[in-house]
Amino acid sequence: MVDNEENKNESEQNKTVIWNLPNILTFSRMLIIPVFVAIFYINFPGHYLVCWGLFALACITDLFDGAIARKHNLVTNLGKFLDPIADKVLVLTAFILFLTVPQIFCANVGNWMILVSACGVVIIVARELIVSGFRMVAASSGEVIAADKIGKYKTFSQDLSVGILLFAEGWRQFDDSVFAMTVNIIGISLFLLSVILTVVSGVNYIVKNINVLKK
Repeated sequence: MVDNEENKNESEQNKTVIWNLPNILTFSRMLIIPVFVAIFYINFPGHYLVCWGLFALACITDLFDGAIARKHNLVTNLGKFLDPIADKVLVLTAFILFLTVPQIFCANVGNWMILVSACGVVIIVARELIVSGFRMVAASSGEVIAADKIGKYKTFSQDLSVGILLFAEGWRQFDDSVFAMTVNIIGISLFLLSVILTVVSGVNYIVKNINVLKK
């Protein structure tokens, strides 16, 4: 009876740990992704602006879940696992969706930009796969590879470019003006910057931790 009671208490404690506030925020960010995809393709006035609002909400939860977890000692392995996945899947989903609506990437620049953008998205996806695999190899050796400053700048520029491109396309639905064109160009510029930072941060990860591959 004592063992059963202890197992029950331990199970309840584990459930409490899993369903703490930071993890709930992370789960909510993952649930936003399918809603984001659906609204992106449901053609109604302002649907891109709704997507922009959802993306902004997801970014806000990303800001708070880690901070709350660290401040209140609620860091869990589940949170460490899901948080970067939720971030990467959301951003990669947005960039892939943009490729299916060519004017987002090339409306004010030229059709050649869609090819450049497609190559950029491929580079971003490839980098995330390579670094994730690299971290798995390091973890199998008992090493932990933390994010560096370049990687954080990369993530910030990607998030910012997605938000600005969504806002520009949403604004253009109601007012195809110089303002919308300018915001779109800023978003494209940030996307190109994020591609450059993606390459630099990926190379930097491998060079700094090349000893992992030598083992």
